[in-house]
Amino acid sequence: MEEIKTVEGGSLIKIPIEDEVKKAYIDYSMSVIVQRALPDVRDGLKPVHRRIMYAMDTLHLASGGKTKKCATIVGEVLGHYHPHGDASVYDALVRLGQDFAQRYTTVIPQGNFGTIAGDPAAAYRYTEAKMSKITEEMVSDINKNTVDMVPNFDDTTKEPAVLPGAFPFLLCNGTTGIAVGMATNMPTHNLREVAAAIGAYIDNPEISIDELMKYIKGPDFPTGGIIYGTAGIKKAYTTGRGKITIRSKFTIETHKNGKESIVFTEVPYGVNTTNIIRRIKELNRDKQIDGIVDANDETSDRTGMRLVVELKKGAITKIVLNQLFAKTDLQSNFGVINLALVPKEKEGEPRYSEPEYGLTLPQTYLKPEVLTLKQLIAHFVSHRDEVITRRTIYDLKVAKHRMHILEALITAINNIDEVIKIIKESRDTEAAKLALEKRFNFDDEQAQAIVDMQLKRLTHLLVEDLQKEIKELQAFIDYLTDLLAHHEKILQLIKEDTNKLAEKYGDDRRTDIVYDEVEEINVEDMIKDEEMVVMISRLGYIKRVSVDKYKKQGRGGTGSNSTNLLENDYINQLFIGSTKEHLLFITNIGRAYWIKIHEIPESEKNSRGANIKGLLQVSADEEITTIVSLKEFSDDQYLFMTTANGIVKKVRSSEFQNAKTKGIIGIKLNDGDKLISAIATKGDSQVMLITRRGKALRITEDSVRLMGRASCGIKGMKLSEGDEIAAAVKVESDSNIILLTEKGVGKRISFDFFSVHGRGTGGQRIFGNTDGKGEIIGALNVKDKDEVVCMTSQGKTLRFKASDIKEQGQGASGVKILNVKEPDYLVGIDKVQDKDEEN
Repeated sequence: MEEIKTVEGGSLIKIPIEDEVKKAYIDYSMSVIVQRALPDVRDGLKPVHRRIMYAMDTLHLASGGKTKKCATIVGEVLGHYHPHGDASVYDALVRLGQDFAQRYTTVIPQGNFGTIAGDPAAAYRYTEAKMSKITEEMVSDINKNTVDMVPNFDDTTKEPAVLPGAFPFLLCNGTTGIAVGMATNMPTHNLREVAAAIGAYIDNPEISIDELMKYIKGPDFPTGGIIYGTAGIKKAYTTGRGKITIRSKFTIETHKNGKESIVFTEVPYGVNTTNIIRRIKELNRDKQIDGIVDANDETSDRTGMRLVVELKKGAITKIVLNQLFAKTDLQSNFGVINLALVPKEKEGEPRYSEPEYGLTLPQTYLKPEVLTLKQLIAHFVSHRDEVITRRTIYDLKVAKHRMHILEALITAINNIDEVIKIIKESRDTEAAKLALEKRFNFDDEQAQAIVDMQLKRLTHLLVEDLQKEIKELQAFIDYLTDLLAHHEKILQLIKEDTNKLAEKYGDDRRTDIVYDEVEEINVEDMIKDEEMVVMISRLGYIKRVSVDKYKKQGRGGTGSNSTNLLENDYINQLFIGSTKEHLLFITNIGRAYWIKIHEIPESEKNSRGANIKGLLQVSADEEITTIVSLKEFSDDQYLFMTTANGIVKKVRSSEFQNAKTKGIIGIKLNDGDKLISAIATKGDSQVMLITRRGKALRITEDSVRLMGRASCGIKGMKLSEGDEIAAAVKVESDSNIILLTEKGVGKRISFDFFSVHGRGTGGQRIFGNTDGKGEIIGALNVKDKDEVVCMTSQGKTLRFKASDIKEQGQGASGVKILNVKEPDYLVGIDKVQDKDEEN
């Protein structure tokens, strides 16, 4: 595809459109990068900020004078310097005057300049502004040829390419900007710390970044807050990029009624307090945070910032705090990108040269570069070095010129009679000047000064003043000459000037730094350790309910309703575990996932719960068949897996560390097989495999070799035709087994009835009549003091003591545990853990 393009001379040429688009886009990109979005490392300003400050200086809006309407300032900037929209100029002007956006404001505002709560500034016809003292430091000496002046957009006037910038704006006030393909996000710092670091760099240019960090501890934000950890700070300072975690400061207020309130007095930099309050209310409404009554912004000029979160009576403050930090902007990360435009030399005639004073400044272009802390300081010092050198040369020229005139005036006064005579006898001013030049070897300027001299200058007092001025002027010339001759003195002057600024405008650090890394917001560390019943339905609804909500009942009852199921749905998994444990789910295709139990939404007994696909990335064809709880993932802990077809496998629990919600392969299953059980062991246990039709095989874990996650396993038990594994339990010497059938019949039996057999054998009888009493659906190892919870497919639950069921022999067919009526049937059994029992 080609484009026709007209060129000079009226001829036409064809250009590939992709080349033209590429060139146009690059030109646009560079325009945005250099002329709009990124700051110059020398004065720390973007073009719009530089133009605002320069326009205010030309309008004589000094800090000690009156303010002027912002519309006037915006008009001056637009009319002479900034060929863009008025909104961009006014927004930039407003930001320069916001004490929550700038660590050191450079504009003194009059009127509504917006708030940290997100309220916008009033229109520029209502507000006024003037320069702050810091802005005066930024433009100071600009009329002394300290910086290059370049043509404005329409070549009608000139504007500074960069400001003299005595104040280290970029380090102290930071900046943000989005260009094309790049962005900058630089934090604010404390002026006193920056001045100290600049002084240290001047004294030792080889200083390391670690040594500079002894002076600059870290960012110091205008809104305060607390920075957690120095790793992100150090990375930002050494590489130019890093992540800094900031938390809000708060106090706890206790009321007379015993309730507490969390009052946030400082927030992370750049956040909107209205959005914070709105988010807290949304979380409270959606019950994602428990324990909150209300949240309000009570900020005022009298009390300062007050974001008040009222807590319910009895709420655990630390838990609420950590949830607020995790789910709102009360804790946020500041991603540091120290990207700025850096001057680079290019070939060609120097842009500025003073051969007499040994100063030659090359032509430069600006290039975006990510900078370290030391580079930022070095560029500031280099810029100030150039500014002070050029100022010194300018002052020296002016002083020498003045001395030149004074010398002529003194000569004329010493020869006043002759001078008067020459002037009287001359035909006109030009003739008088020529005669004076010839008689006293004056140049044209000196002769002009003499003929312009007033008679009152001839008094004795004024003659003495001239002599005193010459003496002072000579001392000043000697000082400037010495300054240019000794570069190290210019550097010391930069140090002194910066320290003076720190004394004038510096203040104490606002942002605290906690040198430990921010503690992971691990809500389970503060959550009460309690047993939870976890239920999963066939359609994938999952919920957890506190065990305490299930009243103890005797065996043989009908149980109580525990869930509200959809039509054609039923409960097919039941598990009891602690809120702090990992819950490992393994599906019918052998894929493993885990979450913490507390991450499952807590529900009431009769609620449906949440769909598990909102918690785990389970595919449509997967069904959870096995659940196991683990306190941790470890090489010393194993999972002993058993499938319905009698396949067993042993694998380290540490191999499931990365499962989390996306899942990983846990076992490779043969067609038609599914995982029935996964038991947490120490690697040296004995395991009892129990079939649905009442057979049991006791084997040693040592008989099964250690395997990897993706392996299939080996034969564990020989099954009769039509039979399959219903459960696997770990053998414990002080425990026995409870079995339950689908028709609500159960029995308790001692492990002692069963001797250890070889893997792959058929086992022994453990239950009598499974045809009449129903097939076995689950088994547990229990102690007399244990309590058991069983559940039917329709959500009927029963909680009873294990000791309520008397022990029976191998051939016994159990007793009625739960009265189950068809089409309902028993689907799950688990026990309430003893608090002293180890996993």
